[in-house]
Amino acid sequence: MEVNLWRDAEASGLPEPDFTGCNWNLETLEKTHALGHQLLCLIPNDAILLLSGPLGAGKTSLVQGLAEGLGISEPITSPTFALAQHYPQGTPRLVHLDLYRLEMTAAADELFLQEEEEARATGALLAVEWPERLSLVLPEAWQLNLNHDSDGRKAQLIPPKTN
Repeated sequence: MEVNLWRDAEASGLPEPDFTGCNWNLETLEKTHALGHQLLCLIPNDAILLLSGPLGAGKTSLVQGLAEGLGISEPITSPTFALAQHYPQGTPRLVHLDLYRLEMTAAADELFLQEEEEARATGALLAVEWPERLSLVLPEAWQLNLNHDSDGRKAQLIPPKTN
């Protein structure tokens, strides 16, 4: 499948990506949501998407955009206390995991592996907030680094490492 990122970015209202690493400036919440939609054209349906960044960088907002793009109509909130939320009505399904509260890497690894197994079994997209809590090496995962500064939010997509 060929994806025309320039046209799709323009149509979605996103700034044009910088192909040296797929970088976006996300000045508004709407642009963060639009990037969630855009990512669905870039990553496989059953991908693992690791969302890194400090508090307030836009991780949950990005997942809200993913969910909208997948046709999920229920409200998406951070699963900080539930740890994982499953959205079976999406196409594909969405599993949203938040490892923020898990300080022990063994607990984070165990929860991730359980959720990954279920996501793979159902063909779901697995979005993981706070993957820094994991000790696992995930070369097949897509990485989205989110940050914010005085100019707004910024995002960089890093594809999986291939051998």
